Amino acid sequence: MEETETQNTDWLKKEADELKENAFDGERKPALKLEENKMVTMTIDFSIPFQRWEDKEDDKLTIKKIIPVKVGEVELVWWLNVKNPIYGEIIKKGSEGQTIFKVMQTGTAKKTKYNLVEE
Repeated sequence: MEETETQNTDWLKKEADELKENAFDGERKPALKLEENKMVTMTIDFSIPFQRWEDKEDDKLTIKKIIPVKVGEVELVWWLNVKNPIYGEIIKKGSEGQTIFKVMQTGTAKKTKYNLVEE
C-alpha cells in the first residue's frame, strides 16, 4: 500500500512541476477566433517577446506562441503553432517593421490554413 502511495505522490509532484513550468504569466485576454473565408485586419504588438506554450500530448510536443493582437479596438491573443508557415511570415515582416496584417483562414479543424493577404 505504501509503495502505491509513493508512486501516486511521484506522478502528482511531476504533474505539479509541469504546471508551474508551463504556467501562463501574462495578462489574460480573449483568444482571437478567425472565421473561414473571412479576412481580418489585425495589429500585432511586437514590443515584447511572445509568450510560449508547450502542449505535450501523446508524446508529441506542440509549441504555440501567444501573440498579442488588436482587431479594431479589441485586444486579443492569437494562439499560433510555430510550425504554421504564417508564423515565420509574421516574424519576418515584423522584423522589417510591419505591424498591421490582413489574415484569412481557409479550412477548419486539422485542415485550417492561414494566409496573409497582400494588397
